Amino acid sequence: MAAIRPGLLWKYLRPHRKVLLQGAAALLVVNLLSVTIPLMVRGVIDDLHDGFAISAVLRQAGWIVVLASLMGVARLVSRMLVFGVGRQVEASLRQQVFEHMLRQEPGWVQTTGSGDVISRSTSDVENVRRLLGFAMLSLTNTALAYALTVPAMLMIDPLLTLAALGLYPGMLMVVRLFGGRMMRQQRRQQESLASLSDLIQEDLSGISAIKIYGQEHTEQEAFARRNRHYRDSALSLARTRSTLFPLLEGISSISLLLLLAFGSGQLESGRLSIGNLVALILFVERLVFPTALLGFTLNTFQTGQVSLERVEELLSRQPRVVSPVRPEPAAVGGRGAVEARGLSVRYDGAQREALSDVSFRIHPGELVAVVGPVGSGKTTLARALGRMVEVPERTLFLDGVDVTALALEALRRQVALVPQEGYLFTATLADNLRYGVPEAPLPLVEEAARQARLEGDIRGFPDGYQTLVGERGITLSGGQRQRAALGRALMVEAPLLVLDDALASVDNNTAAAILDSIREQQGRTILMISHQLSAAAACDRVLVLDDGRLVQQGRHQDLLKVPGTYRRLWERQQAEEQLQLA
Repeated sequence: MAAIRPGLLWKYLRPHRKVLLQGAAALLVVNLLSVTIPLMVRGVIDDLHDGFAISAVLRQAGWIVVLASLMGVARLVSRMLVFGVGRQVEASLRQQVFEHMLRQEPGWVQTTGSGDVISRSTSDVENVRRLLGFAMLSLTNTALAYALTVPAMLMIDPLLTLAALGLYPGMLMVVRLFGGRMMRQQRRQQESLASLSDLIQEDLSGISAIKIYGQEHTEQEAFARRNRHYRDSALSLARTRSTLFPLLEGISSISLLLLLAFGSGQLESGRLSIGNLVALILFVERLVFPTALLGFTLNTFQTGQVSLERVEELLSRQPRVVSPVRPEPAAVGGRGAVEARGLSVRYDGAQREALSDVSFRIHPGELVAVVGPVGSGKTTLARALGRMVEVPERTLFLDGVDVTALALEALRRQVALVPQEGYLFTATLADNLRYGVPEAPLPLVEEAARQARLEGDIRGFPDGYQTLVGERGITLSGGQRQRAALGRALMVEAPLLVLDDALASVDNNTAAAILDSIREQQGRTILMISHQLSAAAACDRVLVLDDGRLVQQGRHQDLLKVPGTYRRLWERQQAEEQLQLA
């Protein structure tokens, strides 16, 4: 059995060491009483055999009842204390995992299986709680039971004790033999469950695509394959458990039979009293339960070990995008001036750079469009401005300050990024709009909705701003979701507004009205990424990306006069529009 690093367990138990000591003291009382009561029973039986007065026997029996009751109370206290520690660690660890996930960059969250992450933060954390609660309690109780009971048995009769406990080392060998196999099977089962959760999460998110393309049968087969894999791994673990536990119980029962067999001979020869034999039987039965439970405890321990390793693996993943140790203050009265100096960005595992040696300058208050073919790096540029991806030092500046030198919170107050797929939470429209400024009063929410041209739609909803938005904004149209996301960004009042194709689902007239409304606000710089070149034509300048490089920049009319990527894209779009009209 692979052992858990003691320091790793102690890291979680150290804050609760006082409670654990109290629980251990209660367990010690339980085990001391468990040894005392059989010895008192021995005395009562021997006294009865010797013709002792019944009144004295009843007094001793009364003391046995009192001690047994005290033992029950102490056992209850020990369970409450130790299990309470497990619950506290569970709640603290789950909070720690959640906060750690929030610190990760979006790219990691999007590429890592959400089902696996959810599994680690829920079922694995629960298994850790069982490890630090039930498993630790059971192992401590077993250790104390052997430490106190075996010496008491040896004092009564060493030979009978050895006969009764002679098979127990074999029991421990069986436990060790099955331990490693159970741990491997448990890990496979948990990984299979995480894979199953991944598919469920993915299919629920993409249910519309599944319906549109009629792929229900394909997804059913994919689920069936993963479900079978989980079933097989669970059955393998169940078979191992079903073999181990009866073996342990059988060995324990044989030990008791050996004691009875040899003890009968000792009684006949007069070398052992009836009271001593009964005490030994009680002691052996006292050890049977924790020893037989050792298999279940082992399973819980192994499961908790695997889960603790998986949680630690998640917590050890350090975010790539972090605030500097000594951040520079953001520019006072910033107006959204942007400058890139040889900006290059490469994603992990990518063969080429998403952005390569890009340099440009955007002045405060400008409306600048970024266009280019699919995969040219437009979205990467938008993410770089908000440090949703890591960028090299001194390659990207906001109001003259290196973005990597700014605290992430300060930078993101300066940059309002509106992605193409504006995520909406299951909450009211008003709460979705004020998400970046939770305490904003309703008049400010209404003003943001007006600027995003969403006010008319909201008036048509029965509950107005209190309309509940379904999961991922499913109750709204694509255009309404985009305008709601835009209104949420406008609430922040950041000097730089980055629209990553955020008006793609909005008609041209509404998009133009939205841009005019935003430009009315003095001092706000707008960087608009768009596939609609007609919208780019209305901008002050256009930046043209192709294959991660900035290949052209200038005014729309000037760019049309020279051969290049922009004119080619314009001509292609014009041809497509003509075909649609034909």
